[in-house]
Amino acid sequence: MNKVLLTAAVTGAGDTTKKSKHVPVAPKEIAEAAIASAKAGATVAHVHARDPETGGISHHIDHYREIVDRIRESETDVIINITSGGGGDFIPSLDTPAAGGNGTDMQTPAERHEPVGELLPEMCTLDCGSTNFGNMIYLSPTDWLREQAKLVQASGVKPELECFDTGHLRFAKQLINEGLIDGDPMFQFCLGIPWGAEADVETMTYMKNRLPENAYWSAFGIGRMQLPIAAQAAMLGGNVRVGLEDNLYLSKGVFARNDQLVEKAVTMLHGNGMEVMTPQEARENYGLRNPNGGIKS
Repeated sequence: MNKVLLTAAVTGAGDTTKKSKHVPVAPKEIAEAAIASAKAGATVAHVHARDPETGGISHHIDHYREIVDRIRESETDVIINITSGGGGDFIPSLDTPAAGGNGTDMQTPAERHEPVGELLPEMCTLDCGSTNFGNMIYLSPTDWLREQAKLVQASGVKPELECFDTGHLRFAKQLINEGLIDGDPMFQFCLGIPWGAEADVETMTYMKNRLPENAYWSAFGIGRMQLPIAAQAAMLGGNVRVGLEDNLYLSKGVFARNDQLVEKAVTMLHGNGMEVMTPQEARENYGLRNPNGGIKS
C-alpha cells in the first residue's frame, strides 16, 4: 500500500474559537487535541499557541513550551510541527496608510523563529511570501524569509515550505537554489484561502508539476474543501492535512473535533488503498534528524 503522511492542524490562529467550542485554546487543550489526533492516526501535529484569556493568537514562549512539553511527556509518538508564521498581520489604516491599523500584529524574523529555536520540534512551517487574507495582509518580505530560513537551517528543524499562491512556490525554489533549505524539501500547498490559490485539482496539479524533482509535497483545502483536497492530493502522490485550523465541520451543520477529522481522513485513505505513515516512518523518510525533538526509536 502507498504510505501517506497525515498532519492534524489542531487550532490555528484565526477567529474560530467563537464559532466552535471544539477549537482548543489553553496550552493543555491544544496538547490534548494533538495527542488525541495522534491516537486517531495522525503522523504530525501542527500547533499554534493561543492566549488562554482571549482565545486570540499568542506569541508567548511559555505557552508553546507547555504545549510541547505536555505532548512529549505523554509519550504519544507524534511529530511536532510548530508554526513559524508568528506576527505577520498587517491591517492598513486609511488615515495613516504607512502604519498598521487596529489589529496589526507584526514580529521580526527572529521573534517569529523563537518558539522553533527554543523548543526544537522536528518540523516547522515557513510561510513563503506575503498574501491577502481577506482584508488583512500577511507580510513575509523576501529578505525576512531568507533570515528565517537561515535560522531554521541552523536549528536543524525541517521546514515545511507553505505556499499560499504560485509566486510563493517560485520563491521557495529560490531559497533552495540559494542553499537555505537542507535535504529533500517539503512543500505544503495552502488552497482556498481568500485571496490565494484556488482549492481545485487544476491549481494543485499546476503547483505539483513545478516542484523540484527531489521534493515532497502536501496540500490542504479550507472549509468544505478539506476532505476533497485531501483525497485528490493523496491520489496525486502527495501528503494530506486536516484539522480545525482549516475546517470546523464534520458534516453539514455538525461541528467536528480534531480527532474526528483525522479518523475521517484515515478512513478515506484506507478506502483508496493507502496507509498512514507512522511518525517513525516519516522521520526516516523525510530526514527529520533533530536529536532534541520527538520520540526516539
